[in-house]
Amino acid sequence: MCDRDTMQSAVEERGTDAHHRYRPCRPADARRAVEDAVTAHAGTARAGTHDRAWCDAGALSDALLVASELTTNAILHGGGVTDFQVDVVDPGVRLSVCDRSHDVPVALAPTDDRGRRRLGGRGWPIVCRLAREVRVADLPTGGKRITVVVPLS
Repeated sequence: MCDRDTMQSAVEERGTDAHHRYRPCRPADARRAVEDAVTAHAGTARAGTHDRAWCDAGALSDALLVASELTTNAILHGGGVTDFQVDVVDPGVRLSVCDRSHDVPVALAPTDDRGRRRLGGRGWPIVCRLAREVRVADLPTGGKRITVVVPLS
């Protein structure tokens, strides 16, 4: 489900272009970044409103969950988030999360060798199920980038 290829490093600050780059400390920061990007794309000018009528609410929830899972995995297993990018593209939201680890995410069996249920281990399968174009790429400066597209319709 995941391709391995090399991509260029992305180390630029959040700018005024269409790309939204952040370094979220918490999964909640990543979710907020996705909501902000989707809202900005919708062209909402009214203060205090979130007009996302062009976007299916369930699909937006999927994008928020994927952003949360990717950043949680980077924090717990990848040595922290080194870069986070959100782009609203046709047909959805492209998320890129970079961390310090070269280890490729894996799906674990729900039980261990003794048949005991594992805690956790469900994030990567959720990401792979909800997202399209899932890619894992080594970064030339070390670590990896996971890029996914989550449909918004």
